[in-house]
Amino acid sequence: MGLTYSYDIHLRPENVARALKEATKPAPPERRVPPLTVTLPGGEQVVLPFTCGFRSEPVDCAGRDRVSLETSLVFPADEAVRAYAEEGGLPVEDGRVQIGYVYLDMSFPALGDPRYVCLDFWAATSRMSRLFEDSAAIGKVFTDLAEASGAVGCLFDKGDGGPERVLWGAAQFPNAQAGGPLRSFSALMNSSKAEPETVSTAWPGAFESRTDTRAGEAATSTQSLPSPGPE
Repeated sequence: MGLTYSYDIHLRPENVARALKEATKPAPPERRVPPLTVTLPGGEQVVLPFTCGFRSEPVDCAGRDRVSLETSLVFPADEAVRAYAEEGGLPVEDGRVQIGYVYLDMSFPALGDPRYVCLDFWAATSRMSRLFEDSAAIGKVFTDLAEASGAVGCLFDKGDGGPERVLWGAAQFPNAQAGGPLRSFSALMNSSKAEPETVSTAWPGAFESRTDTRAGEAATSTQSLPSPGPE
């Protein structure tokens, strides 16, 4: 099985719509897909230039523990991104590269802490996973997204069941340093001095407990993806 590295952004429920709107900023403006309307568990609607199951029918998140979208994002062409583009025959346009589909899992609630929602942006291939790890520019896109969204943290996850690396938000957690030690999100939140609102306050009755099944679903419908080049 291939690598499934991801950037995990943890938010309070009231900030999820803002995060999704921020996630549209690195999307290519010329992408030719119908708009996708997503209704969040609290009833708020967000219109996105993404797909769900590679289709554009409206999505209602109420009563669901996870909703998976397909995003198409462009990233600044730092050295790692340029090397990825050259290997895969991808164009560099205005100093940016569209690297292919990036999957987005929205987990209600976040695995490990029922007070939060997790937006999990994960790579479609092993080669893209290695790019996620190597590119400082890609990391900055996701940490900037987390900050602009009012997130409580952005972590890098290798999807192997091990602890994640804290990339942003460590100032809230006295036992962690940004970009430093590997810590799990639940451990970070247990070390936090602040007590956040509970999920049920923002979206009453919206969530049930869940288990993480991403590892068994990596790169679903890969025949629909643009060729990412060799892994």
